[in-house]
Amino acid sequence: MIAKLLDKAVAGERLTPAEGLELVKSNDLIAIGKAADAVAQRLHPENYRTYNIDRNINYTNVCTAVCDFCAFYRGPNSEEGYVLPREVLLKKVEETVALGGDQILMQGGLHPKYKLDWYEELLSEIRTKFPSINLHAFSPPEIHHFAKLNNLSLEEVLTRLKAAGLGSLPGGGAEILVDRVRSEITRGKVMSDDWLNVMRVWHNMGGHGSATMMFGHVETLEERIEHLERLRQLQDETGGFTAYICWTFQPDHTDMSDVKPQGAFEYLKMQAVSRLYLDNFANIQSSWVTQGLKIGQLALLYGANDMGSLMIEENVVAEAGTVHLLTLDQIRDAISELGFTPRQRDVHYNLVSEELEMKAVQANQKRDSGQELVQLV
Repeated sequence: MIAKLLDKAVAGERLTPAEGLELVKSNDLIAIGKAADAVAQRLHPENYRTYNIDRNINYTNVCTAVCDFCAFYRGPNSEEGYVLPREVLLKKVEETVALGGDQILMQGGLHPKYKLDWYEELLSEIRTKFPSINLHAFSPPEIHHFAKLNNLSLEEVLTRLKAAGLGSLPGGGAEILVDRVRSEITRGKVMSDDWLNVMRVWHNMGGHGSATMMFGHVETLEERIEHLERLRQLQDETGGFTAYICWTFQPDHTDMSDVKPQGAFEYLKMQAVSRLYLDNFANIQSSWVTQGLKIGQLALLYGANDMGSLMIEENVVAEAGTVHLLTLDQIRDAISELGFTPRQRDVHYNLVSEELEMKAVQANQKRDSGQELVQLV
């Protein structure tokens, strides 16, 4: 029944929203997966699959928004709220560089106190001390919050942050880009048009970033496709997204803990459909952080061409009770077992030199065996 649609997508023709919905309603996982793999092979005929090394630094968990799906945030008056001391944050960056990382994924809550100059100083200090690190920082909800809190335009906020050292924007906070869904699961947080407009402004400044989807909560299948359609439309307009990552909602320890978690079947199907639908996205990342090693590996046969990040540190998903920790060797082995060569890349999907890649492998092996690290330069 879906064979013609899959053939159409494999041939590089664009699927309509109705056709995307037909695919996501289907349970023919093998056929959908094979088609997604064929698209991935067409877009990436090279004999390697990629990964990167970064660290997710959550500089604060204080947040004025109330997200029922989030186990990480704390309200402004919570005794469990924190802001990382600058010296602690810089030490985390130093450790990342020592492990061969070239990127910091830095996100936090919507803190009600700190003005834009605080974030400019933070970026500037990191960039000055670690000029090789890309600062993949501040999701669209944070940028939108900065603009409101400082009574500034998005253009001015992003221009100032870019001058201070902002390198790229993470796609966090998208969840499902449908206002009905957002209104049901969050309060005090950016809505769909504004999330997209932060990315639009950034892309129009020449910036790049990632796009995400968190599914498996209150959204309908139609709304999943609407989310993909809105991402695809913006990518048509700006071309600024480097990659797309989707994952299943992790309900434990959240105010939505009664939601039945989605399993590997639904995750692989949604990722494969995303690969087929997002014909203008070059890269799809596996989400082993939420799915574990084996499903994360299998995702490379269901449309993904990238294993994502080593994630030296991760806190948000971990607060929801999902803790999948992989070593760099495990990530590289997962790629090799599928017949591909593992290669380290940067945020723009450029391969790092093989010399630096091997130094990173050795540094991580030392760490994993408990040996002292030597700074990589």
